[in-house]
Amino acid sequence: MSEVSENATETAVRYGRLSDSLGFLLRLAQLQSFADFFRTFEGEEVRPGEISVLMVLHENPGIRQGLLARALSIKRAHMTKMVRQMEADGLITRRVPEDDKRAMELRLTPEGEARVRALMPTFADHESRDARALDRAEAAELKRLLRKMLGVALDGGRTGTDR
Repeated sequence: MSEVSENATETAVRYGRLSDSLGFLLRLAQLQSFADFFRTFEGEEVRPGEISVLMVLHENPGIRQGLLARALSIKRAHMTKMVRQMEADGLITRRVPEDDKRAMELRLTPEGEARVRALMPTFADHESRDARALDRAEAAELKRLLRKMLGVALDGGRTGTDR
């Protein structure tokens, strides 16, 4: 067999310096997680960004739209489109606060709260597979290090300065 044929049939790919690149490894992990997310949530008509918004709204009733967008690193235009759709779907309400007429406060409706509750078992199922190659202690350590890197406290709040 020629050298070209042997290389073409190899199953292992060498990543070289990429195997030590945090950004590259995080991206591969995200792609793996998203693939499982879409398999797990098939038929639920929810995307990762949407479930994140719903879950953060559940934890932060009345949060301002701009703060929510920054916390989840969602571009303003995309957040506006998502919020409008969620409002049209009856999942959230928007309200202009008295102290800042330029801002918008968001809250889940009872239907939105019910949607979050309905999605949580599926979310837990997905989460149980996200770090399947790690034992419990390793998964906890990975999450701890990622929270540290991102400046996110265990309770989900930001630590230090916004990034």
